[in-house]
Parts: sequence; C-alpha cells; structure tokens
Amino acid sequence: MHTRTLGQGLRVSAIGLGAMGMSQGYGPNPGDRDQMIGVLRGAVERGVTFIDTAEVYGPFVNEELVGEALAPVRDDVVIATKFGFRFEGGRNVGLSSRPEHIVAAAEGSLRRLGIETIDLYYQHRVDPQVPIEDVAGAVAGLVAAGKVRHFGLSEAGAGTIRRAHAVHPVTAVQSEYSLWTRDPEAEVLPTLAELGIGFVPFSPLGKGFLTGTVDPSTTFSAGDIRTTIPRFTPENRAANEAIVERVRALAVDRGATPGQVALAWLLAQRPWIVPIPGTRRIQRLEENAAATRVALTADDVADLNELAARLGVHGNRYDDAGMARVGL
Repeated sequence: MHTRTLGQGLRVSAIGLGAMGMSQGYGPNPGDRDQMIGVLRGAVERGVTFIDTAEVYGPFVNEELVGEALAPVRDDVVIATKFGFRFEGGRNVGLSSRPEHIVAAAEGSLRRLGIETIDLYYQHRVDPQVPIEDVAGAVAGLVAAGKVRHFGLSEAGAGTIRRAHAVHPVTAVQSEYSLWTRDPEAEVLPTLAELGIGFVPFSPLGKGFLTGTVDPSTTFSAGDIRTTIPRFTPENRAANEAIVERVRALAVDRGATPGQVALAWLLAQRPWIVPIPGTRRIQRLEENAAATRVALTADDVADLNELAARLGVHGNRYDDAGMARVGL
C-alpha cells in the first residue's frame, strides 16, 4: 500500500477504511462482530493503516468495535474519531461543540477505543452556536494534554477552516467528495492547498453507486440510509447512470473495476487526498486497496472531470434534515 501525508506530517495509507457501515447505515450487518473484527484486522494486514470511526456511529458501539479490533496492532495504525453531538439515553439529540463537551467526549472516545491518545480528532459537524475558535482552543488543550495528536474538521467551509487553523493547525478536513459530489472543489480544496491541510473524502464511491452495483431496479433493505437520500430514488438513479457507464467503460480498458477507477480518480486530484471507502467484506477491501495501482492518464482524468461537470448529478446527497446539518 502506498502512503500519503496529510497536514502536519501525518503519514497514512493512501486508502483508508471508514468503519461506520459496520455498525449502522446500510441495513442489517451481513456478519457478526467477530467477522467485522476480522475485516478491520485484515485491513491492517493489507496495509490499510488509516481507520475512521466516530462516537455517533451506533452511537458508541463502532468505537468499541474499532478499539477491540485494533488493540493488537495499535502502534501500526492511525485512528480517527469525531466529536460534536450530544446524547440523551444513548440517542443523538443534536449538535454540541461546547469546549467542556469536547473534553468529556474525548474521554469517552479514549475509553471506548482503549487508547491513550486519539491520532486525529475531528469536529463532526460545525456547531453554529459555538465559535470555531473556541472549538479549536478546546482541541488544542487536548493536544497539550497528550490526549489528541491532530485536529480535524468535517464538512466545514473555507472560512471556518481558516479561522480554526489560525488558532490550532488543522491536519485534515473530511467531507463527501467523489465523481458525483464535487462541492469541495470550488473553495475548500484551494484553501487546503494554501494552508497545507490534507483532505479525506468520505463516501468516495457515492455510497456504492459508483461501483456499478446499484441501478434503478436495486431494492435497499430496511434501515439502509440510501432509502432516505433523494439521489437514490429510482428516477434519479436512472438519470445518474450515464457517469457510471463511462466509469465502467474506462475500467474495462484499464483492467480494473468501476470502484477502483472512481478511487483512482480521487487519488489523481491532489497528492494529499486520502479516501476512506467503507466496507464490511474482505473482498471489497482488497479491491479498494488495489485502486492505488490503477494508473489513469491525464486524459482519463480530464475526460472524467469534463463528463461529471457536464452531466452534474440528479438529487441532493441528503434529505432536507441532512442538508441542514451540513449547512446547505
């Protein structure tokens, strides 16, 4: 596995692993806890050393799963988790990035993960009720105390990133980015390039759509987040199929899979971009990791850029409530 460097010298595998789907989001889990532990440990064995979780996944149980799985290889991995929500009775009841809440959340994450230091600690969503300077200051205090190594933001705009970075260096920004979600390109990516901050795309495979395994006839199981996403209505899936057809054709030419081409396109955008596709299967994990060996030419990348820009995408990436949570 190739490696890449995020901001502040944080070296990670060029492809990471998003663990959320092992606990929630995509319907019933196809395997038991031991199988998910096997996937996480199998990732590290295959050179994937950047693992992403969050307190809200579950909530809480995903951090416990990741912590148990990675305990034997703790020194070989970079563990990222996130704060920014408050909970009552084990349920997420809204945003909270008050400094005292951040400190308490970090203690909870450290305990569940079974680690002494969080390698990368993201604010999961910007809290409009708390100045970002206060958030950065609270994380800076955790860094000074040795409980956090690096500070990150998720779904933050360019202005917020600048303000946070002025208080404490931001190592990485995590946002949705793929061939059919291009929003970060206008302002966020240029800001990160200027400030020397890495970028971590989540849902780099368009929640499975860019793998070519989802079409207008696909039926999602109960509990699958895609049943709530406008982009995944049958009509919008049909309208969005054109970009997948081009990815599929290029994959055939390159002896790759559509998902590998979609990841290779992301890797080609900037040398400090590290996608974190999620999976619950070793086979898919191996496929994703092998995307680092797919060589796209400059013409390939330009062609995909032009096609994606020309076609656009049909349907929002979240429902109205989700769009509000990311400030859109």
